Amino acid sequence: MKLITLLPADTYTVINKSIITEDDQKNIISLYEPIIGPIAVCLYFNFLRDLRLNEFISKDYTHHHLMRIMNSSIDTIKTAREALEGVGLIKTYYKEGEPNSYCYEIYSPLSPKEFFASPVFNITLYNNLGKNEYELIKAEYELPKIDLHEYEDISKELNTIFKSSTTYEPIDAQERKSQNPKLNGIIDFDLLISSMPKGILKSTSLTKKTKELIEQLAYIYDLDTLKMVEILRTVLTDKGTFDKVELRKSTRKYYQYNNSGKLPTIIYRTQPEYLKTPEGDKSQLAQIIYMFENTSPSDFLKIKYKGAKPTARDLRLLETLLVDLELQPAVVNVLIDYVLKKNNNKLNQSFVETIAGQWKRCNVETAKEAMALAKKENGKYTKKVTSKKTANTKNEEPIWLNQEIKKEELTAEEQQEIDELLSKYR
Repeated sequence: MKLITLLPADTYTVINKSIITEDDQKNIISLYEPIIGPIAVCLYFNFLRDLRLNEFISKDYTHHHLMRIMNSSIDTIKTAREALEGVGLIKTYYKEGEPNSYCYEIYSPLSPKEFFASPVFNITLYNNLGKNEYELIKAEYELPKIDLHEYEDISKELNTIFKSSTTYEPIDAQERKSQNPKLNGIIDFDLLISSMPKGILKSTSLTKKTKELIEQLAYIYDLDTLKMVEILRTVLTDKGTFDKVELRKSTRKYYQYNNSGKLPTIIYRTQPEYLKTPEGDKSQLAQIIYMFENTSPSDFLKIKYKGAKPTARDLRLLETLLVDLELQPAVVNVLIDYVLKKNNNKLNQSFVETIAGQWKRCNVETAKEAMALAKKENGKYTKKVTSKKTANTKNEEPIWLNQEIKKEELTAEEQQEIDELLSKYR
């Protein structure tokens, strides 16, 4: 990124990206000021002041305007602005010109609950204030606990009060938007490096690919920087490098230990809405696609196993397809359905990964695309299975592999399978 010099004559516009309440303003003073300092807080409130005539976007100002109001140098204002950026209170956009112009998007702070749940904010606040002052501020935000075990919950449910309507058209409205701090993506690598044992970690250990792996694992397993540090310490070798295989294993074990043995939630997700097929088609093929799109890979395997819980090995295979290869859930379901049929209800890992690799290279993202490619490549896939078949291996075809699926053309057994797969959604 090129060095940009901020000049007093440079103009700026403030854009409000949130709903900022009086409580938010108090929270900035109590929680954020000990971290970013009073000048950064003053700058934030001056941006709010610039919005006073129009709550969505300000008129254009020069930075000299800020220098006069804050009685500060341009370098001091730039430092304060960067502090606000670091904690997610503003985002800055720059356009070169004569003069240069800036857009400052302003966001509301995290709620106290989110703030104290963030290890980065929580620990920094503690370190900056000391134990006594920290405990005083934290006590201000603690809610009283009320024992409700003798009470009865009589709250009404949504569908008993409101009726669904197809005539309502939502309009764009301003939302409350707060940002978690953008600390070099998901992981703050400066904090990570400073938290590792001194003199052991090599500067060449954190390559671009290693950082990408750490970021990906942090996202999938919902881990912050300090939790990743705990895990990385356990896989740091004597040579000052990270064992990537052990890193994957340790991250998974850490997550499972803290989540009652469960695997990451990604294997329980369904196809994103924007990649689903529009509803309306009632054909058998459309029903099968609907099932692929609205079933999580974990639940799909459970359905194929007649309700039995999938094995840990099979769940790890799902994790590989969804996490490592980044296939979409519906695509994974099509792949699982295809392989189980072609391979006598066995999930042969090498066979699965061979097809998955091809689908990833072909950028397959939807159930329809996966089914179409499976039909096209079926002969090649069949040869791979046949070459490894045992005498007892069956070579069946998924129902949807037929070019035309009509109810009257299906056998009773085929129709029963479709009915069983779709029964969950009727």
